[in-house]
Order: sequence, then C-alpha cells, then structure tokens
Amino acid sequence: MVFMGDRATLLKTGRFVQRHARNAADEIIEAVKAVDAAVDTTAETDADSENETEVEARHRRAAEHGDLASMSALGALLLRRGDLDGAEPYLRAATAEGDRAAANNLGVLLHQRGYAEEAAGWWRVAAVAGSAPAAHALGRHHRERGDEPAAEYWLRQAAEQGHALGAYALADLLEHRSDVGAERWLRAAAEQGHREAAYRLALALERRATETTLGPHDTGARLRVPGTGALVPTGAAATGAEIAAGRPAGEPGGEPTEAEQWFRQAAARGHRRAALHLGAILEQRGELKEAGRWYLSSAKEGEAKAACALGFLLRDAGDEESAAVWWLRAAQDGDGNAANALGALHAARGEQQTAERWYRAAMDAGDVNGAYNLGLLCAAQDRIPQAEQWYRRAAYAGHREAANALAVLLLQAGDANGAEPWFSKAAEAGSVDAAFNLGILHAGRDDDRTALVWYERAAAAGHTEAALQVGIAALRDGDERTAERHLRCAAGGGSAEAAFRLASVLDARRPDPGPAVLGASREEKTECEEWYERAAQQGHRRAQVRVGMLAAGRGDLAEADRWYREAAEAGSRNGAFNLGLLLAREGSEREAALWWTRAARAGHGRAALRLALLAARRGELTEGRRWCARAVELGPAEVAERAARLSEALHQELTA
Repeated sequence: MVFMGDRATLLKTGRFVQRHARNAADEIIEAVKAVDAAVDTTAETDADSENETEVEARHRRAAEHGDLASMSALGALLLRRGDLDGAEPYLRAATAEGDRAAANNLGVLLHQRGYAEEAAGWWRVAAVAGSAPAAHALGRHHRERGDEPAAEYWLRQAAEQGHALGAYALADLLEHRSDVGAERWLRAAAEQGHREAAYRLALALERRATETTLGPHDTGARLRVPGTGALVPTGAAATGAEIAAGRPAGEPGGEPTEAEQWFRQAAARGHRRAALHLGAILEQRGELKEAGRWYLSSAKEGEAKAACALGFLLRDAGDEESAAVWWLRAAQDGDGNAANALGALHAARGEQQTAERWYRAAMDAGDVNGAYNLGLLCAAQDRIPQAEQWYRRAAYAGHREAANALAVLLLQAGDANGAEPWFSKAAEAGSVDAAFNLGILHAGRDDDRTALVWYERAAAAGHTEAALQVGIAALRDGDERTAERHLRCAAGGGSAEAAFRLASVLDARRPDPGPAVLGASREEKTECEEWYERAAQQGHRRAQVRVGMLAAGRGDLAEADRWYREAAEAGSRNGAFNLGLLLAREGSEREAALWWTRAARAGHGRAALRLALLAARRGELTEGRRWCARAVELGPAEVAERAARLSEALHQELTA
C-alpha cells in the first residue's frame, strides 16, 4: 500500500515536471526567436531560394577565399544553428573587416556564452554603425542593468529604424514609467506583426475606452473577474464573457472597436490570452459560434480561463457533459472558477460529496467563492454551524454575499446586533440584498426613516422588493408621483403586490364610467386593468377580485366568474361574496349560498346579511336570525344596522 501511494505521488510529480518542462520549452523557443531576430542576416540574400546545405557550402567556399559578405553570412547561419564554436572565427574575421552585421551577431554569440559586457561592446559598435538589431540588444542589456536612460536611448534608435522588437521593448519601458508615448510604439510593433504588442495595444485601447465611458474614478459595471463573484450550488455561474478580465471591447450588437481588431490580430497569430479576450467580446455580442472557436483555440494552447469559458458556453448550449470535460481540464490547471462550476454541477445532481470536494478545490486555488459555496451547500443540508464557519471565512476575505448570508444566519438565530455589522459591510461593498435586509432590520426596530434610506439604496440598484417598500412609503406620505415611479419598477421586476398597488393608483385616477348601457360596445382594457391582471395572474387575490369587478362592469360575466372563482378558491372572502352575487343574478341561488357561507365564515359581514335575507325568504326564520347576529358581529356599521332591523322583524314574526 505504501508503495502504491508513493508510485501515485511519483506519477503526479512526473506530470507536474512534464508540464513545466513544456512551459520552459515554450519560453526557450520564444527566446530563440528573439535571438534570431537579434541576429543580423542582412548578408544572407539568397537563403530562401537555395537549400541550406548548398548555401552553407557556397558561403564556406567564398569565405575561405576572403569574401567578407560570405564570412558574415556563414557566421550568422552557424550561430542560428547553435554552432557557436564554428560561428565565432567567421564572425570575428568579418567584424575585423568592419562588417556591421557580423559585429551584432558576434555580440549575440558572446552573450550566449555569458560574456555580457563584451557582447555589449560589439553591439555598441554595430548600433553606432546603424544596426537596429544591435541597438535593440544593447537597449535590453542596459535595461537589465537598471540603466533606463541608456536603455531608452538605444531602444528608441532601434524602434525609429522600424525594428519591431525594439519598438515593443521601448513601449514596455515607457509603459512601466506610465509614459503616454508607450501606445505609439506598441502600435508600431503591432503593425509589424508583433503579437504581444497587438495584445497589449488592445488592452490599452480597451482601458482608455472604459475610462472615457465611466470616468477615471468610476468603477461602473464591469465583467466579473474570476474570484470576485459567486457560483451557487444550483448551477448558476459566470458566463464565458464574465471570465475574461476587464471590460468588453465591444458592446452587444455594436460594431467591432479598434481594441477588438487588435485582439483579433494577436489571436490570429496564436496569442492565447488575446483569443480568450476575443471570445469574451464575441460571446457578449451574441456571436456564440465564433466565440467558442476562439475559446477552443485558447484552451488548446493551455489557457485555463478559456477552457472554463468554453465550458460555460457548452453548458448554456445544453451540452453539460462536454462542459464538464473542459471545466475539469481548467480546474486541474488551477482555475478556481471551473472548480466552482464543477461543484455546482454535482450539487445540482445531488452529488453533495463530490460538489464539496470541488468547492474545496476552488478554495485551495484561491477562489473565495469556494468557501461561500461550501456555506451554501452546508446551509442546504441544515448543517448550520458549518455553514456559518464557511460564510465567515469567505466574508472575512471580502466576499459580500457571504457577509450577507452570514448576517441572515445570525439574524435567524436572534442575534440582530451581530447581524447588523455584516449586513452593513456587505451593503457597503455593493450587495443589493444586504441593503434591503438592512431596511428590514431597521423597520423591525420601528426606525422607518433609516429603513427607507436602505430601501431606497437597494431600489436604486434594481431590487424589486425594495422598490415596492419605497413605493408604499411614498403612498403613505402622499407623494403619488414618486410612488408610481417605484411601483412601476417593482411591478416590472415581477412583484405582484407592486402591480396591484400601481393598478390601484391608476384606478383612482379613472373617471366614473357611469351606468352600463345595454347594447353599448365593450370598452377596451385600461392600463390599470392590465396591471391588475398581471398581479392576478401571479395569484394576487385582491387583484383577482378587482379584475373580476372590472370585467363585470364591462359586461363580461364569464371573465368575471373566472376571476371571482379563482380568488374564492384561493381563500378570498371578497371573491367568494362577489361570486355569490354573480351566481344569484344568474339564478344559481343554491350555489351562491354556498359561496356566501364560505365568505361569512371567513368574516364577511355582507355575506352573512345575504344569507340572512335568503333564509328569511325561505321562511327559515331561526336560521335567518342566526345569520343576522353574525352580520351584526362582523359589520361594517351599515350592514350591522340593517342586520339588526332584520333580526328584530324576524323575532316579531316568530313571536306573533
């Protein structure tokens, strides 16, 4: 068993080493490309048209006869191949004859052997003679030694000669100093095909567009960077567009911006982060197929965030199994958001232990959402102490929704004083739910003024129930215009109560329709009736009764019957009473009595009076007096007075 455990460890370690070896190889390849670019091969004019072996043989023959250009070209060819010993004598011989390219390449050779200062000396010779690659190499040499003025001078020499690497290195130096001139040189390098320059130029343009739109100190609504939001165990998670850091470079449905065009150029040249950004932009614009293509390209190059984004895209398309494959790949590469997504996926399937394992993996990857989601998972299982523990961990790390959830737990446990600071912390960090909960907390203390401040704050951020509370407060204060504005927001957000109250405000403004006229055309539904109907369709009983009344007023008795019946069956005593009236008018007195009985037993005085009158007509005097007594008890005053007179008349009849 010990051996197997050790073997598993060795296997894991082997994969780790292989992965990092590949990364190191990539870096070496980039370094070789950079060195190749620094190797001045201006003497090689026919390398593309001849076989390399033939070229080498031809240059070697010419070099042996003292041809300066061939000595320089042969040295460059051997240097590019890595044959430093073979290249050096040819490069030194050509350099001694004053060949600029050979001087630069001799510097490259010496730098590879570790003689940095001697290399810099030859680079200086070549750069003074006008070699752009040498000026670039010399500039980098000075920057590595902290001599930024000298570095800038030589890099600028290279950049101004059109050297792409020189322009990029100069831009990097200027950007490090926050010099506005950096963008010019990034653009120059990007236009010559430098993919990293294209990517960084796109980022700079995107950042500037964001500051122009929002202002330099306005954070605004940005795409969520992984680790700053929450994934809940129901499977709700960030979209791919939310995974790419930064603000989108293109608005939904808009034209591609310049930033997007540079992201596209960098991505087309194999820049995996540019491909990730481009995918996010396209996804936000609704071009999902192309977004998926760029996410896939980036993910195959090892970009974990792209693999995670691709997973979300596949999940939204209904391919949950393929999504899980990419999330797994991203999570294994340390992406916490992907681990959270896997946790949510397994939690939705009821696989709680697996979900918990992935949430822990997310947390270990540094994603605070993992702790928050563990809290949600424990709370759903009624493991309240553990839930509180995880909420606290996430809340202390700055997770605002975890702070709100922790406060809710404390409030439910009766610790309002302990809950308040966490609600405040969450609300100040931008949690809309926490702001609303603070309103509830202060309202419970009869501190309506403070409660309203928090309700208004939550309402301004789009919280439906908060908007309803602000609307109710405005109605109470007689500010009908403010009330209507907030009630419309809340009703539009799906609040049945807000829809009913808004309809009531509009209803009160309607002119009196007057008596119904036989044969008159049926009136169109008013806006207030449409809001009543919206509330009624969500099960609001008072709205259902009012819709029934408006339908009856239009003469649409079938519609009135439907809404009265729906309200009555849901327990509305007014609905039951009105349904009874409708049925009685249609001659269904027996069924009407059933609904009036239900209404009267629920406390409806008029229904009790109707039952008393019905019993009196039938000659059931004792039953009539019983319902009269109930009507007197229930009221209102007018009903109680009529019921008392009827009861006295029935009593006289009984004692006559």
